[in-house]
Amino acid sequence: MSITRYLALAALLTALPVAAQNKPAERKLYCWDEGGRKVCGDALPASAVNSARTEISSRTGLPGVRTERLLSPGEQAEAAAQEAARRQEAERIAAQKRSDTALAESYDSEDALRHAFKVRYELVDESLKTSEMTISTQRKSLLQLMRTAADLELEGKPVNEKLSQDIQAQRAALVGAMHMQQQQQAERSLLDSQQQEALARWRRTRGIEAGTP
Repeated sequence: MSITRYLALAALLTALPVAAQNKPAERKLYCWDEGGRKVCGDALPASAVNSARTEISSRTGLPGVRTERLLSPGEQAEAAAQEAARRQEAERIAAQKRSDTALAESYDSEDALRHAFKVRYELVDESLKTSEMTISTQRKSLLQLMRTAADLELEGKPVNEKLSQDIQAQRAALVGAMHMQQQQQAERSLLDSQQQEALARWRRTRGIEAGTP
């Protein structure tokens, strides 16, 4: 190769990077909503910085990056609350599924599950019997104390402080026993719905339709 051609080739190779560097950058167009109408321009005004917008290539005319509008503090708080509620609901469903699976694995048959509830029924029934006897005994004791106080008043004698305190204490004990009995009765009634719910969950997890023997 002659020196002249060599120098021409070297000059050409040296000029290539310069040409590449001088290549103008691709311009971008922006389109956004403003006052209910679509506006496009090659510069984004300050009023549209927080608005939803789409970048469009000036070379191809095709839409590119889509930027959603910036949420207000109130909208951000609402979105965070919705996300927290969604996660909580997902956790509740997952916990329910684990509970259903454990229930299905713990009992091989409906009879076994019913037997477990039968034991709970018997415990509550025994507690109710005990409460009934306690209430009966405390009521008799309270009536006896009140009769003693009434006899003293009929005789024109004062009711001493100890007797008054005993009456108040016995009345409070009777009221407490009655409240306990009400709670036990509510628990007894709740067992019915709990048993039906447990049976339905057991059948659903086992893939058994209701009423199938």
